[in-house]
Amino acid sequence: MDDNVKTENADNAPELGQELPATVPATPEQIEQLKEKAGKADEYWDRLLRQTADFENYKKRVTRERQDAVAYANEILLTKLLPVLDAFEMALAATATAKEPASAHSLQAGIVMVSNQLKSVLGETGLEEINAAGKPFDPNLHEAISQEPTKDVPEGHVLRQVRKGYKFRSRLLRPAGVVVASKP
Repeated sequence: MDDNVKTENADNAPELGQELPATVPATPEQIEQLKEKAGKADEYWDRLLRQTADFENYKKRVTRERQDAVAYANEILLTKLLPVLDAFEMALAATATAKEPASAHSLQAGIVMVSNQLKSVLGETGLEEINAAGKPFDPNLHEAISQEPTKDVPEGHVLRQVRKGYKFRSRLLRPAGVVVASKP
Protein backbone atom coordinates (compact mmCIF):
# COMPACT_ATOMS: atom_id res chain seq x y z
CA MET A 1 0.00 0.00 0.00
CA ASP A 2 2.87 2.36 0.82
CA ASP A 3 4.43 1.51 -2.53
CA ASN A 4 1.35 2.79 -4.31
CA VAL A 5 1.52 6.08 -2.46
CA LYS A 6 5.14 6.54 -3.38
CA THR A 7 4.44 5.74 -6.99
CA GLU A 8 1.48 8.08 -7.15
CA ASN A 9 3.51 10.91 -5.61
CA ALA A 10 6.38 10.23 -7.94
CA ASP A 11 4.03 10.28 -10.92
CA ASN A 12 2.53 13.60 -9.84
CA ALA A 13 5.91 15.24 -9.21
CA PRO A 14 6.89 17.78 -11.87
CA GLU A 15 9.97 17.04 -13.91
CA LEU A 16 12.81 19.47 -14.33
CA GLY A 17 11.97 22.29 -16.66
CA GLN A 18 8.20 21.88 -16.21
CA GLU A 19 6.11 24.56 -14.64
CA LEU A 20 4.72 23.95 -11.19
CA PRO A 21 0.99 23.55 -10.97
CA ALA A 22 -0.93 26.56 -9.76
CA THR A 23 -1.27 26.62 -5.99
CA VAL A 24 -4.57 26.56 -4.25
CA PRO A 25 -5.17 29.69 -2.18
CA ALA A 26 -4.73 29.10 1.56
CA THR A 27 -7.69 29.27 3.86
CA PRO A 28 -7.84 31.92 6.59
CA GLU A 29 -7.18 29.21 9.23
CA GLN A 30 -4.05 28.09 7.38
CA ILE A 31 -2.86 31.67 7.08
CA GLU A 32 -3.45 32.15 10.83
CA GLN A 33 -1.48 28.95 11.59
CA LEU A 34 1.38 30.11 9.38
CA LYS A 35 1.45 33.48 11.18
CA GLU A 36 1.58 31.68 14.56
CA LYS A 37 4.39 29.43 13.36
CA ALA A 38 6.29 32.40 11.94
CA GLY A 39 5.85 34.21 15.28
CA LYS A 40 7.18 31.19 17.17
CA ALA A 41 10.07 30.87 14.72
CA ASP A 42 10.96 34.55 15.33
CA GLU A 43 10.70 34.00 19.09
CA TYR A 44 12.97 30.93 18.92
CA TRP A 45 15.44 32.81 16.71
CA ASP A 46 15.58 35.68 19.21
CA ARG A 47 16.08 33.19 22.04
CA LEU A 48 18.88 31.48 20.14
CA LEU A 49 20.60 34.82 19.48
CA ARG A 50 20.33 35.81 23.16
CA GLN A 51 21.63 32.46 24.37
CA THR A 52 24.50 32.59 21.89
CA ALA A 53 25.40 36.09 23.09
CA ASP A 54 25.11 35.01 26.74
CA PHE A 55 27.39 32.05 26.07
CA GLU A 56 29.97 34.25 24.34
CA ASN A 57 29.87 36.67 27.28
CA TYR A 58 30.25 33.73 29.68
CA LYS A 59 33.32 32.46 27.78
CA LYS A 60 34.87 35.95 27.86
CA ARG A 61 34.16 36.32 31.59
CA VAL A 62 35.66 32.90 32.40
CA THR A 63 38.76 33.71 30.34
CA ARG A 64 39.15 37.06 32.12
CA GLU A 65 38.67 35.43 35.55
CA ARG A 66 41.24 32.75 34.71
CA GLN A 67 43.76 35.40 33.63
CA ASP A 68 43.12 37.34 36.84
CA ALA A 69 43.53 34.18 38.92
CA VAL A 70 46.90 33.51 37.30
CA ALA A 71 48.03 37.12 37.57
CA TYR A 72 47.02 37.47 41.22
CA ALA A 73 47.62 33.88 42.41
CA ASN A 74 50.33 34.95 44.86
CA GLU A 75 48.37 37.85 46.33
CA ILE A 76 47.29 35.92 49.44
CA LEU A 77 50.80 34.59 50.04
CA LEU A 78 52.32 38.05 49.64
CA THR A 79 49.74 39.54 52.00
CA LYS A 80 50.73 36.96 54.63
CA LEU A 81 54.43 37.69 54.07
CA LEU A 82 54.10 41.45 54.64
CA PRO A 83 54.22 41.14 58.48
CA VAL A 84 57.41 39.07 58.10
CA LEU A 85 58.91 41.85 56.01
CA ASP A 86 57.85 44.37 58.68
CA ALA A 87 59.56 42.26 61.37
CA PHE A 88 62.80 42.20 59.36
CA GLU A 89 62.68 45.99 59.00
CA MET A 90 62.12 46.40 62.76
CA ALA A 91 65.08 44.09 63.45
CA LEU A 92 67.29 46.13 61.13
CA ALA A 93 66.13 49.37 62.74
CA ALA A 94 66.91 47.94 66.19
CA THR A 95 70.49 47.06 65.19
CA ALA A 96 71.09 50.52 63.73
CA THR A 97 70.19 52.28 67.00
CA ALA A 98 71.57 49.75 69.52
CA LYS A 99 75.00 50.36 71.02
CA GLU A 100 74.95 47.75 73.78
CA PRO A 101 76.36 44.21 73.62
CA ALA A 102 73.01 42.89 74.85
CA SER A 103 71.50 44.06 71.58
CA ALA A 104 73.21 41.14 69.76
CA HIS A 105 71.15 38.75 71.88
CA SER A 106 67.94 40.67 71.19
CA LEU A 107 68.81 40.78 67.48
CA GLN A 108 69.28 37.01 67.48
CA ALA A 109 65.94 36.55 69.27
CA GLY A 110 64.26 38.83 66.72
CA ILE A 111 65.70 36.95 63.78
CA VAL A 112 64.55 33.63 65.29
CA MET A 113 61.08 35.14 65.73
CA VAL A 114 61.00 36.31 62.10
CA SER A 115 62.25 32.93 60.88
CA ASN A 116 59.52 31.11 62.82
CA GLN A 117 56.90 33.53 61.51
CA LEU A 118 58.04 33.00 57.92
CA LYS A 119 58.07 29.20 58.32
CA SER A 120 54.56 29.37 59.75
CA VAL A 121 53.21 31.43 56.84
CA LEU A 122 54.87 29.17 54.26
CA GLY A 123 53.62 26.08 56.08
CA GLU A 124 50.04 27.41 55.93
CA THR A 125 50.32 27.67 52.16
CA GLY A 126 51.45 24.04 51.80
CA LEU A 127 55.26 24.27 51.95
CA GLU A 128 56.90 21.35 53.78
CA GLU A 129 60.51 20.95 54.83
CA ILE A 130 62.17 17.65 53.95
CA ASN A 131 63.99 16.34 57.01
CA ALA A 132 66.57 13.89 55.67
CA ALA A 133 68.96 13.35 58.59
CA GLY A 134 69.34 9.67 59.53
CA LYS A 135 66.91 8.45 56.87
CA PRO A 136 67.72 6.15 53.94
CA PHE A 137 68.93 8.03 50.87
CA ASP A 138 66.02 8.61 48.46
CA PRO A 139 67.03 10.07 45.07
CA ASN A 140 63.46 11.36 44.65
CA LEU A 141 63.83 13.63 47.71
CA HIS A 142 67.59 13.95 48.27
CA GLU A 143 70.54 15.19 46.28
CA ALA A 144 73.80 13.50 47.25
CA ILE A 145 76.51 16.12 47.58
CA SER A 146 79.16 13.68 48.78
CA GLN A 147 79.79 10.39 50.56
CA GLU A 148 81.59 10.01 53.84
CA PRO A 149 82.81 6.80 55.47
CA THR A 150 81.37 6.27 58.98
CA LYS A 151 80.44 3.56 61.46
CA ASP A 152 77.76 5.67 63.19
CA VAL A 153 75.17 5.59 60.40
CA PRO A 154 74.28 2.57 58.20
CA GLU A 155 75.56 2.62 54.63
CA GLY A 156 73.20 4.33 52.18
CA HIS A 157 71.62 6.50 54.90
CA VAL A 158 71.89 10.27 55.18
CA LEU A 159 74.77 11.20 57.48
CA ARG A 160 73.90 14.89 57.57
CA GLN A 161 71.80 17.41 55.72
CA VAL A 162 73.73 20.31 54.19
CA ARG A 163 70.80 22.13 52.59
CA LYS A 164 67.11 21.78 53.40
CA GLY A 165 64.77 20.41 50.79
CA TYR A 166 61.19 21.56 50.30
CA LYS A 167 57.94 20.13 48.92
CA PHE A 168 54.91 22.16 47.96
CA ARG A 169 51.95 19.93 48.75
CA SER A 170 52.98 16.76 46.89
CA ARG A 171 55.48 18.33 44.47
CA LEU A 172 59.19 18.51 45.11
CA LEU A 173 60.43 22.11 44.90
CA ARG A 174 64.05 21.47 45.87
CA PRO A 175 65.74 18.24 46.95
CA ALA A 176 67.60 18.19 50.26
CA GLY A 177 71.37 18.40 49.80
CA VAL A 178 72.84 15.52 51.83
CA VAL A 179 76.02 13.70 52.69
CA VAL A 180 75.50 9.95 52.37
CA ALA A 181 77.16 7.42 54.69
CA SER A 182 79.42 4.78 53.18
CA LYS A 183 81.37 1.85 54.64
CA PRO A 184 84.60 2.87 56.37
